[in-house]
Amino acid sequence: MLKIKRGTFLHVESELYAYHDTLREIVRIKNDLLQGKTSEDENVGGGKSNLPGDPTGRTAILLVSHKRLEQMMNVVDAIESVVSGLPDDRQKLIQLRYWTRPQTLTWDGIAAEIPAHRATVFRWRDGIITAIAARAGWR
Repeated sequence: MLKIKRGTFLHVESELYAYHDTLREIVRIKNDLLQGKTSEDENVGGGKSNLPGDPTGRTAILLVSHKRLEQMMNVVDAIESVVSGLPDDRQKLIQLRYWTRPQTLTWDGIAAEIPAHRATVFRWRDGIITAIAARAGWR
């Protein structure tokens, strides 16, 4: 198995914890862009805008060129593509550890709930995190 840096590992874990918040933020940004709300004034120095005059074309360009939205969608895509291909017991691990709020289970509790040995659960977690990092291009 490919080894990833500790910082990358922690980053992927934080993205897993924030997955549902990220989904909500993507919807919010898309809605803002579709309604014509932008957080930045794109014509600061005056002059003519380089965006199309028609609202549909302008919205399409904003959606495609919005960097933060693109990054969030890439993260969500990496998580979803890896998690959807996992067996049920590993999906349950992700659900119990990262997506259940409030988090009341320890690693031993999660292992008992699955059921699997604690070391097996850690091995699964490491493999899942590594796969998400690889899918996102964060090696």
